Amino acid sequence: MGLAFLIMALLLTGCESSPEPQKFSGHIMGTTYNVTVVMKPEKEKIAALAEGMHQVLVDVDRKMSTYKPDSELSRFNKLLAGEALIVSADTGLVVQKALELSSDSDGAFDPTVGPLVNLWGFGPDLRPDRQPDEKALSEAFERVGYQAVSSRILGDGRYQLNKSKDIYLDLSAIAKGYGVDKVADYLMQQGYTAFLVEVGGEIRVNGLKPGNSRWRIAIEKPVSDGQVVQSVIGITDISVATSGSYRNYFEEDGQRFSHTIDPETGRPVTHKLASVTVLHEDCALADALATTLMVMGPEKGMAYARKNKLAVYMLVKSDNEFRVDQTQVFSDLVQMQ
Repeated sequence: MGLAFLIMALLLTGCESSPEPQKFSGHIMGTTYNVTVVMKPEKEKIAALAEGMHQVLVDVDRKMSTYKPDSELSRFNKLLAGEALIVSADTGLVVQKALELSSDSDGAFDPTVGPLVNLWGFGPDLRPDRQPDEKALSEAFERVGYQAVSSRILGDGRYQLNKSKDIYLDLSAIAKGYGVDKVADYLMQQGYTAFLVEVGGEIRVNGLKPGNSRWRIAIEKPVSDGQVVQSVIGITDISVATSGSYRNYFEEDGQRFSHTIDPETGRPVTHKLASVTVLHEDCALADALATTLMVMGPEKGMAYARKNKLAVYMLVKSDNEFRVDQTQVFSDLVQMQ
């Protein structure tokens, strides 16, 4: 959906006498990435490690970008209704995760909602100067519906994707998290067990940071001006993703319209949930679940989180402040700093 996942990707190290970790950064998927590796590689291996991580992300972007006309996702979107495309194991797996969550959430997560997002001006198209009319909404709805996409795994590990109608598949609400997972897997394959990987605000931490303490991650207070820390959590061996509705919006006649589109109504959400943070062992799912809960809102979203034993931290608008609501699973996983 192109949502902005608004966790402050800050490594809060404090004053420690441990050796400096090795840090890497770059640009990919229309955003930035940052990696911190605690066990500093030998000097002659640093460049190769940096290139290896970058190529992992380039490969994910090459397969799943909607901006690259030759990506697997773009080629699938060009298919006519009733046609199929064989895609890589990576793309197929991410689509499968997205479809399973779509079904489990009764459509609160829908990777085909792109036409509605674009209609409201939160996609790559120019933002309209007024709300779309009912005719435009109806036409956009015709191209939405995750049920029109199906997948099956083939004997060689690749997937066959089918579409039963003219829909537009967009994995932007899950692909960055998957990129984090892939970089984490790559680092572990190279023998590194303590690190932080961040891509566009989606984070994975493994092991302990320098000084043998938990990684400290700041969750941003959901205000539109500046960056203010709401909470700092200490975590290890987990992924974290945050979704919020407080920066990407437009206003018309004094009414604010969020970039978070409800696939059921085709309109921006209007509830009081300002941001939601999810911890999960799978960063792709943390990424997608944050979007899902943001669509559901505070009551329905928290009920879903508790039913599914998810680690969730919500900031809900209450008068002029924010009320914190979190699951017991979240409390058990973190150290509040």
